[in-house]
Amino acid sequence: VLTSAGADKLPAEGYTIKVTPTQIVLTGKGAGLFYAVQSVMQMLPSKTGDKIIVPAVDINDYPRFGYRGTMLDVSRHFFPISFIKKYLDQLAYYKINTFHWHLTDDQGWRLEIKKYPKLTTVGSSRNGSIIGNYPGNGNYLTEVKGFYTQDEAKEIVRYAAERYITVIPEIELPGHASAAIAAYPELSCFPDRDTFVSDKTPWSGSRKGKQVQQTWGVFDDIFVPSENTFTMLNNILDEVIAIFPSKYIHIGGDEAPKTYWKESPFCQALMKEKGLKDEHELQSYFIQTIEKHVNGKGRSIIGWDEILEGGLAPNATVMSWRGEDGGIAAAQQNHDVIMTPG
Repeated sequence: VLTSAGADKLPAEGYTIKVTPTQIVLTGKGAGLFYAVQSVMQMLPSKTGDKIIVPAVDINDYPRFGYRGTMLDVSRHFFPISFIKKYLDQLAYYKINTFHWHLTDDQGWRLEIKKYPKLTTVGSSRNGSIIGNYPGNGNYLTEVKGFYTQDEAKEIVRYAAERYITVIPEIELPGHASAAIAAYPELSCFPDRDTFVSDKTPWSGSRKGKQVQQTWGVFDDIFVPSENTFTMLNNILDEVIAIFPSKYIHIGGDEAPKTYWKESPFCQALMKEKGLKDEHELQSYFIQTIEKHVNGKGRSIIGWDEILEGGLAPNATVMSWRGEDGGIAAAQQNHDVIMTPG
């Protein structure tokens, strides 16, 4: 028996299960009732004979945390839609309610943006990929590619919602931008500089011009904080927002080396114009500019804990991945925090 009678008295996403010799009663509504079904499925034996025996129980269950999430990086390793759906099935089974979809990075841009087609015609493909742990001991000489159309992304949003899972997209900025810069070199402080860095790193194909990165790591070529860059990123985020109804848009903000910004006459002049004392404050200016646009669309940003450096954007939620200190610091500044220490 599935019922919502009395469910209004339960905590958010809560449910009860009562198993007697004569019946099984699940009480809840919405996500709570869905989770009750998952719990019953977990109670079933892995192998069945002629009879299915469920233990007699009286369960009153509800989540301790409102945000229960996992992240999947599809930039470094692309996964097809069929895999994403199986992944979501597993999240639902364990009552995970948030899917953090890491869609862009140095090694590939994975979401169709109709206004900027080269993000996927160029940015979704790299000439090879390292073998083994970083820095690698070899290189696959075959192309690594793949991206999701907007219709496919909408299908994932729908599929997830049926399982009470919210999809939060991540568009990395200002760092981890090599794939976007390979597609549109004008997004770099130095459009004419080659991407290739060192003979010590396995590499396949051309070493000239801007390239999608083939190895893991952190790279100096990050977005230039120009009006052209902000216009492009805002247009990209507008398309992202149209696909994903989530309250939150993850904008990355992590591992953005300041080397190119320090060397860039444009960046140094901008810092002087804006009264910014260092490149960390320039990153804060960058994030706050993006946040203002996202907030204007009725959404909020999440960023990795590096967004604390140089001053935190006013309404940002901090995802603390380098330990607990960043999350504690953000909470002390009255910001929402998601703890994700590795």
